[in-house]
Amino acid sequence: MPTRTTASQADVAYAELLHLLIRLDIPPGAPLVESELTERIGVGRTPLRDAIHRLEMQRLVVIHPRRGTFATGVDMGDLALITDVRAELEALAASQAAIRANRADHTVLHRLLGKVEVPGTRKQIDLDTDIHRAVHAASHNHFLASTAGMYHNLAQRLWHLFIDRMPDITSHVEDHRTLLTAVLDGDADSASTAARDHVRRFEQSVAGVV
Repeated sequence: MPTRTTASQADVAYAELLHLLIRLDIPPGAPLVESELTERIGVGRTPLRDAIHRLEMQRLVVIHPRRGTFATGVDMGDLALITDVRAELEALAASQAAIRANRADHTVLHRLLGKVEVPGTRKQIDLDTDIHRAVHAASHNHFLASTAGMYHNLAQRLWHLFIDRMPDITSHVEDHRTLLTAVLDGDADSASTAARDHVRRFEQSVAGVV
């Protein structure tokens, strides 16, 4: 079996660490222990450190010289600030996706549209992530997709932090349907509005249980 390159190992380490941080399997403020993570993820120290530096730039980990590396804390005071940025990024991504989405994008978006009624809060969180990533990709602007994805990750940590206290999220299901339909219809204005409203409702849902 061929050996994975350092670059591919770094991608694996990044994806796995991102998953652990977003879902709070590594809680806010917890240390990242290299020896434990290399064994858990199955990569070497160099690709793990590469992944950690990527996540540091995305504000998901913080490196303190001589103290170690830690998952960033969660400050509820940041919710409104993150939302202000996300609302505009997601609106722009949705409008551009409505204009630029190609046949392959439409296939993915149609598939996701068929899943919007999947029950269960955790499944809806996973679906929310898949939908946002698909819309970001369909914008065909990798600068926008990367930045929007970073802020979506920060928001997801907040959602997972309060998941057990979240109210019914039926409105999020309807948001997804409205957003995807607008993108698939090529309606840039409606897609932009749907995305912005969705982000604002997310802020209200989280703020309502704090």
